[in-house]
Order: sequence, then C-alpha cells, then structure tokens
Amino acid sequence: MDELSGQYVKEEFYTESDKKPKYPADVQIVISLKDKNRLFKSEKYEHSYPHCWRTDKPILYYPMDSWFVKTTDYKERMMELNNTINWKPKSTGEGRFGNWLENLVDWNLSRSRFWGIPIPIWRTEDGEEEICISSVQMLKEEVKKSIQAGFMNFNPFENFEIGNFTIENYNSFDLHRPFVDEIILVSSSGKAMKRELDLIDVWFDSGSMPYAQLHYPFENKDIFEKNFPADFIAEGVDQTRGWFFTLHAISTMLFDSVAYKNVISNGLVLDKNGNKMSKRLGNAIDPFETLDNYGADACRWYMMSNAQPWDNLKFDISGIEEVKRKFFGTLYNTYSFFALYANIDRFTYSEKEIDIKERTEIDRWIISELNSLVVKVENNYEDYEPTKVARLIQDFVINKLSNWHIRLSRRRFWKGEYNEDKISAYQTLYECLEKIAIISAPIAPFYMDQLYKDLNSVSMKNSANCVHLSDFPKSDPSKIDTDLEQKMDIAQKITTMVLSLRKKERVRVRQPLQKIMIPISNEKTRKQIYSIKDILLSELNLKEIEFIAENSDLLVKKIKPNFKTLGPKFGKDIKLIVSKVNQFSSDDIKQIESIGSYRINKDITISLSDVEITSADIPGWQVISHEGLTVALDVTISNSLKQEGLSRELVNRIQNIRKEKKFEVTDKIEIFVEKNEELENAITNNFSYICGETLANNLKIVDQIKYEKINIELVDNISINISIKKINNV
Repeated sequence: MDELSGQYVKEEFYTESDKKPKYPADVQIVISLKDKNRLFKSEKYEHSYPHCWRTDKPILYYPMDSWFVKTTDYKERMMELNNTINWKPKSTGEGRFGNWLENLVDWNLSRSRFWGIPIPIWRTEDGEEEICISSVQMLKEEVKKSIQAGFMNFNPFENFEIGNFTIENYNSFDLHRPFVDEIILVSSSGKAMKRELDLIDVWFDSGSMPYAQLHYPFENKDIFEKNFPADFIAEGVDQTRGWFFTLHAISTMLFDSVAYKNVISNGLVLDKNGNKMSKRLGNAIDPFETLDNYGADACRWYMMSNAQPWDNLKFDISGIEEVKRKFFGTLYNTYSFFALYANIDRFTYSEKEIDIKERTEIDRWIISELNSLVVKVENNYEDYEPTKVARLIQDFVINKLSNWHIRLSRRRFWKGEYNEDKISAYQTLYECLEKIAIISAPIAPFYMDQLYKDLNSVSMKNSANCVHLSDFPKSDPSKIDTDLEQKMDIAQKITTMVLSLRKKERVRVRQPLQKIMIPISNEKTRKQIYSIKDILLSELNLKEIEFIAENSDLLVKKIKPNFKTLGPKFGKDIKLIVSKVNQFSSDDIKQIESIGSYRINKDITISLSDVEITSADIPGWQVISHEGLTVALDVTISNSLKQEGLSRELVNRIQNIRKEKKFEVTDKIEIFVEKNEELENAITNNFSYICGETLANNLKIVDQIKYEKINIELVDNISINISIKKINNV
C-alpha cells in the first residue's frame, strides 16, 4: 500500500538469476532497500522507478502481513464531525482533509521496526487464538496464568502496584523490545501465544495525545472531561494525513467527538525567493542565530504580521529589521517620550482619573480608537486571526498613537504648568501604552511584559505583576465616538495628501504655505473638516483653508479604470466596464464619489476602489484626489512665507545643538547670531516664535562671535554662525 496515496499498487520484481517474476503482489508497506543487488527493477519500468524524496534512493515494494484499524466503518461519521471544526484556512478542512476522508481506506497500524510502541497482540502459532492487552494490570494477570501453565518462569511485573501512578512504579518494568518479546502468554485452550513482532504506527501515539498525556482512563478523568476536546491545535499543513487525521480518527471511534474545535494549519517557511529551505540547497536560515541577532519577539511579530499562519511565508531577514525599526522602534520611542516627561513632572497616575468628557478632543479621539481597537483585536483573537491582530496593533501604534496623537500633543507635555490638561495627556498616553502591552503580549511576550512592568512598577495600577497574568482589557462602548474617529480619519487623509504634494514639489514641511482649497459636496463634510481646521493648519504649516463648491470651474476631474481591482473581480466583463468608465460625465464621477459605487448595468456594479479619480492642476497650485477627497495646494511662496520658513529651519538647528550639548529639555538658553542680511529680517519678524520654541531667554544679533562659534547650514546654501549658552538656574 502506497503510504502517500493510500492506494494498493501492483508491481513485478525479478531475481537476477532467473529473470522471472518473483513477487507479484498487492503491496501494503513501502520500504527502502539498500542492497540493490538482491532485487532489481526490469528495464521496462526504469523511468518510472520510485525514489525516496528525502534520500533519493530507490524504493522497493514488499508484500507483508499487517494489522489494520477498520476506519472505513467510521468514515461517514468522521466526515460529519469534520464539518463542525473551524479550519484555518477553511479550504484545508473542506478540500485537503475533506478529500482524504472521502477517499478513506483502513488504517495500516503495523510498522516493521525495532524502536517504538509494540503492538499488544499475542497470537498462537496457528493464528487461531489471540488476545489484545489493554493495560499493564491485564498483562500482569495474563503473565501469572502463563507461569501457572509453565510458559514463563517469572513475572516481569511482580513489583508493579496496581493503582499506584507514580513514576517509580511505572519504571519498575519496560514494555519495549526486546523485553516485551520475551513474554509468552497462554491461550484459553492452553497454547503458547507470542507477541506480534510489529510496532504501532507512531502517528497512533500522536493521535492518542489527549488521553495519554493525562494517563486517561486510569486517572485524571475529571481533568480530561473538562478539557476535551481541545480549543485549537496548530501544525504544518503536511499533518493533514498525520496528526490531524489520527487525532480525529481516534476521538471519533472512542468518543464520537472531535478532538479539536479549531485548527490552524501552518504553512511552510520558504526562503525570500519562495524556495523551500534545505541544507542541500544552502538556503536555510539558522533559527538560533536569527533569534540571537534580532530577538524572539521581533521574529514572531515579523512572521505573524507578514503572512497568515496557514500561508507560506517568504522569510527575509530584512523584514525583521523593518519590524524592529518601524513597530518596536516606534513603540520604544513612544514609551521613552512618555517616561522622559512623566519623570520630569513626577507623574505616577496618583491623581484622580479625569473624566473622558473633560479631556481634549485629541485625547477623546485616541481613547475612542483604543477602545475600537480592543474590540477588533479580541474578535480576531477569538477567530484565530493573529495576522489581522498584529496589523491592527501596528497601524494603531505607528499611524495613530505616535504619528498623530503624540505629534499633536507634544507641546502639552513639555510646555505649561502641571495642570489638568497635562495630567489628561499623561493619563491618556499611559492607558494606551498599558493596553497595547496587554493585547500585544500573545505575539510579543517578552517585550510587552517589560513594557507593562516599566509602567506598572511606578503607577501600581494593576495588581498583576506580569502582563500574562493581567486581565484582557474590556472595551468601553461609551468611550467610542465613531463621528470623531471619522473626522480624524479625514484629517489624516488630507494631511497625507498634502504632504505628498509637498514632496512632489520639493517644498519642505517647515516652509509655510498660504492655503489649500477643498471642494465640498455636502454640509456634513464641510463641518467635519472645519472642526479640524486648526489641526490641519498646524500639521501642514498652512495659513488658511478655503472651501469651494464641488462643481467649481477651478477643478476639472478625470477618471480612469483601476485594472488591479477590476481584473480579478470582473474578468471577461472588464472591456465593457472600461468602455463605460471612459465615457463618464462629471455627474457620473460625482455619483461614484458620493455614493461609493456605480451601476454599469443590472448585473455589474463597480465601487470607488475600482476607479482612479484625479484632478487637473491649476496654475500655481497642485491638485490631488484620493478616496473621494480632493485637495488643491497653493505652492506659491511669498517673501514673508520664505522668511518664516527660514526661522523654522533655524529653530530646528538650534534644537539639534541643544541635543548635541546634552541640555535638559527644561534648560533655558541664550542665543547669539552673527549678522547675516539674508536672515536678519527672518529673525526679527519671527523673534518671539524662535525664543518660545527653543526656550531662549535672550536672542541677540551681533557683529562677530568670538567664542564657541558654530556654523550651521539652513537651506538654499544659506549658512550662519551661532553660539548657544545654557543659563544657569539660580
């Protein structure tokens, strides 16, 4: 029997001497023959000769007697129970595993080896009488009968105490070969019975794991019944016919039950080019070296976030480096920022919790996003979707917490008195970090435990001293504000769009620009954008925002098909769709933007993601459209705007010098600048701004700096000499 296909194969073999058929047979077991001179394949079959996929050696088929489990009697029930299991991916359960059950044959239990679990069947020489031993207790009793019959001289289980489940008691004998082969039992008619020499298929051991690990049914009955079947198992997809099947088969035959409720069928880890790793090809990655270099958490997060566990993963070391830099680096910097200012203000979370309604809008927004995240993360954990969990957390930490909330709140931490607003900022950021540590712990157990302990060791908010002993956070629906989340999402989108236009025009973010124009299709959108006006002006370094009618003559919109989404979705209908889209009027474009979809005919409806909408540029402006939003950026730089931009560049360089000199963030300074005609007006007109941003008590323009002079370069080949001194606190 071919172990891979489960089918019977008929082969003909020849002896070297007589060239006549020697062993025609229906084959049951596949073995590898090292002595190629004993038997050889006829030239007739040379090209189809089977070889071992591991050793590349020829495989010969022998007819052998075997013991089978009659699994075909339970085939229909196994298929029914399989339909109740949550397979990840579903296609494995319905396809690969389901097909295996549909074509099920009896389970060949015999293995002709020495090491392993012996088949506990004793038979008479004529094969007429046999006994299957079910326990050591039974075997001990049967040996006693054999001694009385004169077949055995002693009982190997004499010292075994029935009911004593200690290791010492079970170490008083050995059930393995060759010892078990020396045991001779007596049949009911008084004949000698010897054990069948075969061993049990090792997959029978694996499939018996739920019971064997608890020594069931001899002990731990209550524990077993409370914990069976398992919530989930996880193994490689190649275990479809191994562990997955034997667990399922044994539990069906013994308990009429599944052995597991959920299955994560792991894919393979391939090299970065998609080839299977092997020592022979030299493309294998040393896991221990990788763990030593990058840490277990970074490796786990990379593998979990890069591809779903049941998909094959193209393993690339550079991907781990990116995860360390982007996710763990961002989270580390976020905590470091919090710790720096919390230590300065001696924040320990001892103050009364500030009510969510009393917090600033940016705090209410991130708390809303956090509670929404907890819901999504918990649902995906429950649905065995860890990849979605990792990506959700990663997006929250990088794009929402760090790049948005902290950036917009930075001044609240380092400016002003220790008032309610600053306490709110600390409490909000603390809560985000704490809950991120807890919900991320299943994927990054070591890093998140350290983060949790660093927070909790000061605040003592949580009684659990380890993140893995803490309760999973509960989402508070009263703190979720979907309108606020939607509004802030618009702000982030507009920010991303305008920054991309700046990059395209090579206009630095520190260079102020006059305004943006935004076409508005409805009053709700206008109110949403107007309410985040201050955020947009600050983040985009703008002076004003102008709203214009969506049908304004200033903007001419163009549309084209998005073949990346249309092809997979519509296939043969794509020509019709492309033809229709190319004929869209301005009203058609407005419809798909406002509604999010467009009906081509009664059978075909496309969505906004199936097209790409752009706007023609206006002289002196840059225009961009994305996901129904259009923004026009005025890229004209007046003289006053240029001067303000230079002042911002100067502030940036002064801040860098403060860091290089290792000044504390609260240290006051005085600044001396050598005269420079190109910069004098920029400094004079933005004097208060420069001093306020750099904590300068004094800023003087002097003819010449004699001591500790530093030359700094700004932009457009403009450089300046400067000196910075710390003012000693009295």
